[in-house]
Amino acid sequence: MEYVNLGKSGLKVSRICLGMMSYGTSKWRDYVLDEEEARPIIRRALEMGINFFDTANMYSAGVSEEVTGRALRDFARRDEVVIATKVYFPTGEGPNQRGLSRKHILTEVENSLRRLGTDYIDLYQIHRWDYETPIEETLEALHDLVRSGKVRYIGASSMWAWQFAQSLYLADLHGWTRFVSMQNHYNAVYREEEREMVPLCIDQGIGILPWSPLARGFLAGNRKTPGEGPTVRARSDTFAHELYYAPNDFEVLDRVVGVAEAHGVTPAQIALAWLLHRPGVTAPIVGASKMAHLEQAVAALEIELSLAEMQAIEEPYRPHPVLGHS
Repeated sequence: MEYVNLGKSGLKVSRICLGMMSYGTSKWRDYVLDEEEARPIIRRALEMGINFFDTANMYSAGVSEEVTGRALRDFARRDEVVIATKVYFPTGEGPNQRGLSRKHILTEVENSLRRLGTDYIDLYQIHRWDYETPIEETLEALHDLVRSGKVRYIGASSMWAWQFAQSLYLADLHGWTRFVSMQNHYNAVYREEEREMVPLCIDQGIGILPWSPLARGFLAGNRKTPGEGPTVRARSDTFAHELYYAPNDFEVLDRVVGVAEAHGVTPAQIALAWLLHRPGVTAPIVGASKMAHLEQAVAALEIELSLAEMQAIEEPYRPHPVLGHS
């Protein structure tokens, strides 16, 4: 396993981050693994050197955090792992049970700490931008959590580059804690982040943690048309159908498959290797619903792609509408 600093911080994270949205309760999403099925995968991830685990308070309505916390307590020492979680999406029906107000953040960090069974969170991330709360209120609340010791570092997720730049500027202006990471939508069939967000992150020393690095399974090479595929998620993940499946997406996929055949590996591994070769990328957030998915993801770290192979994958790409901010 390779370890790198998360942005300009001193925090060392594995180059593969295990995304925990896949674990919790199948009552939330039918493709989610229940705890008994999830634990062997989490344990194997630790054995393979992964120390970075990303969840959110809304995954499986909080059950993902519970499963994550129990497994990491059972299989690892707390100081050996980096636990990341997120706040923003609704956690109830009330008007203050959502967003990034000081009230909601301070309430939800306590709930996440309780579910995770820990007294601090390594990386606490805002899951989306809150248009109804002044960003100053959000940043000061996050800063107070860092000062209190309940949070070690803070990160952000999908938003416009101007919003992220404003957040960094205001943190510097007021002496508040700065974001160290950006968890954004980025993969071989969605590269709009390369226009402004990725250059901003590189310039400011922000670690990039791409979500959906395999385009929700599209880049695994087994998707043909929306609603079809060999897995439950392929057939039921309507969000993926909104994001991908454009004609040019299939052209990119064909190039990924071709490079995979030349290397004797899976298309998913080439898609991950491509992302790991991109400037600024710290650690793709990988979902693994089968042990083989995890093993292949870690093996992708050893794949070296030539400049010609990188260009072959990138050449068919065409601009997309901005996707993933909501």
